[in-house]
Amino acid sequence: MSPVDPKEVETLQSYLNSYAEQAQIYSRQLGVIEDGIREGVGAVETLHAIQSSEDGEVLMVIGGGASMRFRVIDPDSVLMTIGAGIVVEKGNEAAVDYLKERITEMEASSKNLTEILTRIDTQMGDISKRLEQLYAQARSEQQAAPDGN
Repeated sequence: MSPVDPKEVETLQSYLNSYAEQAQIYSRQLGVIEDGIREGVGAVETLHAIQSSEDGEVLMVIGGGASMRFRVIDPDSVLMTIGAGIVVEKGNEAAVDYLKERITEMEASSKNLTEILTRIDTQMGDISKRLEQLYAQARSEQQAAPDGN
């Protein structure tokens, strides 16, 4: 068995740190996407509730644990931000369809990020095992060395 190469240990530790940083970035992106999915699902549910309300009155959360009853004047007119500060008016059903498409896209992105995170986790595990082997080997070498320092 050849002695432990400090450069290999350093390189593996560098890879491990790099993968950990990547995993953090992808995890944050995944969190943003999951928030977007929840927001989209909530918007779809709200639009369905507005459309099915007989008197046009809905309960709207305004924040801080407070809600108010609102009367929707035109339940078939939904203003949608489509990006870059652009807002378009859509009918209720068209808005629901648009939101469902966005949710589907976000779910696909979420699945992709989850797969990437799984691969990174596997690579980190492999590197960690190799580092543990090298550290164990280094300890064995140190214990076997004569105390002639």
